Amino acid sequence: MLPLSTPPDSVCLLRLSAIGDTCHVVPLLRSLQRAWPKTRFSWIIGKAEARLMTLLPEVEFITVDKRGGLGGLRQLRRTLGNRRFDLLLHLQLSIRASAVAAVVRADCKLGFDRARARELQWLFTDARIEPRAREHVLDSFMGFANACGVHERALVWELPLPEAARERAHGLIPEQSRGAARTLVISACSSHALRNWRAERYAAVASHAIERHGMRVILAGGPATIEREMAEAISRKCPQAIDQVGQDTLPELLALLERATVLLAPDTGPAHMATMVGTPVIGLYAATNPARSGPYLSRRWCIDAFPRAAAAFMNSTPERLPWTTKIERPGVMDLIGVEEVCTRLDELLALPT
Repeated sequence: MLPLSTPPDSVCLLRLSAIGDTCHVVPLLRSLQRAWPKTRFSWIIGKAEARLMTLLPEVEFITVDKRGGLGGLRQLRRTLGNRRFDLLLHLQLSIRASAVAAVVRADCKLGFDRARARELQWLFTDARIEPRAREHVLDSFMGFANACGVHERALVWELPLPEAARERAHGLIPEQSRGAARTLVISACSSHALRNWRAERYAAVASHAIERHGMRVILAGGPATIEREMAEAISRKCPQAIDQVGQDTLPELLALLERATVLLAPDTGPAHMATMVGTPVIGLYAATNPARSGPYLSRRWCIDAFPRAAAAFMNSTPERLPWTTKIERPGVMDLIGVEEVCTRLDELLALPT
């Protein structure tokens, strides 16, 4: 069955969420597209994530209401009708995603190896990728290409941005000609509150960027209450920061990140969006392990406090903990100090441009 001797006519990718993980899927998709230029690709995805990923050309997107329950599955079945794919890539380890996989007809359903196929994913697939341990999420997705016989990796994203989004970003970050201010974007919030740093610490880094480097600082993020409250708290401590939180669509945020000099963020989707457009990320990691879920091209810039968290909260080390361990405990992000983040920013800005 696998690896394939000839390119398939149709492939369906199944990854509903979250934003960051869908960003990690794109290099897999690009690798397969380059190897199989005549193959038709479809992607079953969550509605929120589709607002960003539908920028990808030549891919059919089939959205699923992740909160729709049985009604959402019935709607998906109606949408698919009698369609059958040559290959389904089941890229998500959740019962909800496996329920979707059960609705999709495919000659081959490829999933993770048994050791990684949590939440009974192995019951919903008939082929499995090669076992691997302690891989970054993006690398684990590339295992699906290897299983299909595609070994040349395309570590590219190439999401075409709408011109209107680029123009909006240009208004916030003008041309950075000689002497123009560089821009620090802060996307301060994860949807997991215990991964978030304190507002006063973000404000201290923002003030350092402005006073030491003459940077423009923009606060970015979604309209959720937690993000608005964080932005307001940062602004009270650093009123020079430009509050853009809740004002951009996902394509507009991606365009803003493309023009930024650097992004400061915890373990959250915009960190991986910045990676897609080549912007370095100072990632704040204590609750989660950047080796597994950090911004793929910015590991050198991340603050890796996960070993400190493992020692303080688990009396252990990252090497002794299961690879998927999250240490989402009150106070864990306080292990990251302002000074070390400012030092990392200084180091990044000192590089020749």
